[in-house]
Amino acid sequence: MCGFVGIVAGTPVAASLLVALQAIQHRGQDAAGLGTREGERFHLVKDLGMVAQAIPVQALDRLAGTAGISHVRYPTAGGASTAEDAQPFITRRPGILLAHNGNVTNVPELRRSLAQAGLHILSQCDAEPILLVLAEELTRQRPSGHTAQDVVQAVRAVCERVRGAYSVVAVLEVDGRETLLAFRDLHAIRPGVYGRNSSGDWMVASESVALDVAGFRRVDDLPVGDLLLLRAGEEPVQLEIGPGDPRHCVFERIYFARPDSIMEDGRVNRTRWRMGRQLAREWQAKGLQADVVVAVPDTSRPAAMAMAEELDLRHREGFIKNRYTGRTFIMPDAATRNAALRLKLNPISEIFEGQRVILVDDSIVRGTTMRRIVAMVRELGPREIHLAIFAPAVRHPCFYGIDMPSESELAAAAWPTEQVEQRLAAQLGADSLTYLSVQGMREVVGGPMCDACFSGEYVVPVNDAERASILLDRRG
Repeated sequence: MCGFVGIVAGTPVAASLLVALQAIQHRGQDAAGLGTREGERFHLVKDLGMVAQAIPVQALDRLAGTAGISHVRYPTAGGASTAEDAQPFITRRPGILLAHNGNVTNVPELRRSLAQAGLHILSQCDAEPILLVLAEELTRQRPSGHTAQDVVQAVRAVCERVRGAYSVVAVLEVDGRETLLAFRDLHAIRPGVYGRNSSGDWMVASESVALDVAGFRRVDDLPVGDLLLLRAGEEPVQLEIGPGDPRHCVFERIYFARPDSIMEDGRVNRTRWRMGRQLAREWQAKGLQADVVVAVPDTSRPAAMAMAEELDLRHREGFIKNRYTGRTFIMPDAATRNAALRLKLNPISEIFEGQRVILVDDSIVRGTTMRRIVAMVRELGPREIHLAIFAPAVRHPCFYGIDMPSESELAAAAWPTEQVEQRLAAQLGADSLTYLSVQGMREVVGGPMCDACFSGEYVVPVNDAERASILLDRRG
């Protein structure tokens, strides 16, 4: 999982790219980068760390150009990251600047086929094989002077050769004009949105909040099965690349996206609110009783508020969150996550003391964070602790861009489905645990989606060799 912003404009874009990128910092804290195109030249700054560390403001002076891409990285494969793994990437033949969000499942296969053509992947980032495949397919059409039809053929070939989930943005010359190219895999698992400002400039981003902060108006989500060619001051060119079969990632709605972002099914905040209502009904059906509902900040707040309203209970802020720590779920190892939790959350004792508390959270992956939260709350003397998760149990790895490990590391995968809530509640030290059912989640979201991490129904098949390679990379 990562986040990108791409802009093509009539004026320099670096400053806008930097501002918009900070709006999606939550999508990646490992590395960041910003690249621009100035005539025939590309400029690039990227490094490890948060946006402010990796792209210092003074670097904008050397990032001239009217088209560019910025990116934040959250790695889901490989060992320790290096600056070379940060996006965007550049290839000189032909000249392309590219970034993506998602995960490529057949990197070893691509590595072999590209090597046979004399192209070598040098980083641990799977944006590089996408870039090299696109470059190879474009030069297969002609060495330079590429047309829109060349791009269509090349992107079709990318969708055939590159498996997994990916939203892609690139800057290159098409039909002799500076162009921002954007497309998604044919299932559109990963998000992407585009918009326009009053000057006729175009932006593509992973979430609509990036458009908001930079003064762009959202036009639509990136089309499924089509590519977009965007040029400053012109209408978009939308071209078909294949039969689209949308299966948008439901975990984006549950955890990753900001609540004020708008996706295909509406504002994320509304979806989380509706999940909280459904969870309340399923919790109430168990005959449980409580006094107060407390969100584990921040993602779960809309669901907790909805749950309290539906159950006619008090909703209270029970934790103070340190705003200067990162998201523990996407931190690289258990030791870092454990140390960060105590920095991140500090409970307010009077909210919990003597109360029957419903703690609402978005998910339980490894279980380590929730176990520590429950232990922290137990010290404050509540009568009961009931865990309510506004997502189903995570029982299967994600191979499409979210770092959900192998079944052996997933807390809910240890027992049969019918035993998970009771057994895991005991292991975590809670009096009860209630997950939102898969059926309830699907009723809330509506329409087809990718929920493989809950259901085990993988949209893009992952063979045994690919699965083994991905899981091996995750172990670093």
